[in-house]
Amino acid sequence: MILGIGFDDPFLVGLLGVGLLLLLVLVGIRIVFAASIVGLLGLVELLGWAPAAGIVGTIPHSKSSTYALSVLPLFILIGFLAFHAGMTQQLFDAARKWIGWVPGGLAVATVFATAGFAAVSGASTATAAVFARVAIPDMLKHGYNPAMAAGVVAAGGTLASLIPPSAILVIYAIIVEESVGALLLAGFLPGLVSALIYAAIIILWATVQKDVGPPVTGFTHMDRLKALPGTFPIFAVVIIIITAIYGGWATPTEAGALGAAVVLAMALRRGMKARTVRDALMETAKLTAMIFAMIWGVLIFVRFLGFSGLPEAFTVWILSLDMHPMVIMITILLAYAVLGMFMDAIGMLLLTLPVVYPAVIALGFDSIWFGIIVVKMAEVCLITPPIGLNCFVVNGVRPDIPLGKVFRGILLFFIADVITIGVLIAFPEIITFLPSLLL
Repeated sequence: MILGIGFDDPFLVGLLGVGLLLLLVLVGIRIVFAASIVGLLGLVELLGWAPAAGIVGTIPHSKSSTYALSVLPLFILIGFLAFHAGMTQQLFDAARKWIGWVPGGLAVATVFATAGFAAVSGASTATAAVFARVAIPDMLKHGYNPAMAAGVVAAGGTLASLIPPSAILVIYAIIVEESVGALLLAGFLPGLVSALIYAAIIILWATVQKDVGPPVTGFTHMDRLKALPGTFPIFAVVIIIITAIYGGWATPTEAGALGAAVVLAMALRRGMKARTVRDALMETAKLTAMIFAMIWGVLIFVRFLGFSGLPEAFTVWILSLDMHPMVIMITILLAYAVLGMFMDAIGMLLLTLPVVYPAVIALGFDSIWFGIIVVKMAEVCLITPPIGLNCFVVNGVRPDIPLGKVFRGILLFFIADVITIGVLIAFPEIITFLPSLLL
């Protein structure tokens, strides 16, 4: 009982808890605090103080000691080490020399460079922040429209959500108890398809509106060949992680540790100083702590939902609908699109999956396929107003480009994301092919 008010129906308590959580998030309370407070109050209402405190008190330790979670700081560390070692700049330099000659060439180069960095980063906002520093100055220098320059960086950063190693795919796998390795492999081809569709949209945009993104020429074949060695560390880490997981001789955590060790060795060989290594470690620790705290808070709320019976009731209701399963799936995705306008991607998945996932599986959809689709939806939410976290990141790094102009710049990339989701729904084999090879 809370404040002397008792509720006999646990389902009603669950609904009130969901409503209160959404209210707290909308008024600006951070999700880690909102979820943990509502979850604790709900558990106290349903179970009493002592059982609720016992459940809440065990979550941080029990979840922090989960082996699967140990992959997160390793993937994050790879990205920060690569950035501080200057590998990001070399990756972009190679991409612009090889691709800069096409219409919108620097923007296309940014897409593929962000895809390459995503393969060692795993964090969308970090990728957007890095390339706001690396790519935007070069594009503006060559006369690119500021909206395009900002938009392509914000959109390109979202590729880190799909291309392995992806932190958000790991979180999905942990929530639904799916294979981390299978999900990481499943994200590779959809991430590549998404990057190609981004590139096609840019070329079309720059062809129709010639002054928005002029091509960059003047590079010789020797210039291009000389730029390639700088990309080898990135591709080496990608190959190590993918082959280790696919070959079955390393778990995702072990592959992440090996990848981090390789990047560190290459960074030290390039002359990285001890202070820079310390900075990379500190940034990794801060981001990891933030993600872990969010997981703890939301899992408290998830425990409350479990005792309320809300996920089971939602599944029964979904199955009772007289509609084709794909129509229901599209409706769920549209709901994610709306919810993502007000919440960050990780928090949105942590809160919704315990309710939505059982219903999706009961409808007969594949767990790995749904994971990639819903993570792609989370990507879309990273560039849609009013939250659009990647857009805020780009604006924070480049305050000279107004936020409104950043949002205008992502409009065509939003359309590209819708096309990508349609392709992935129409051709599910793009998602399931690589994981099927593990079986």
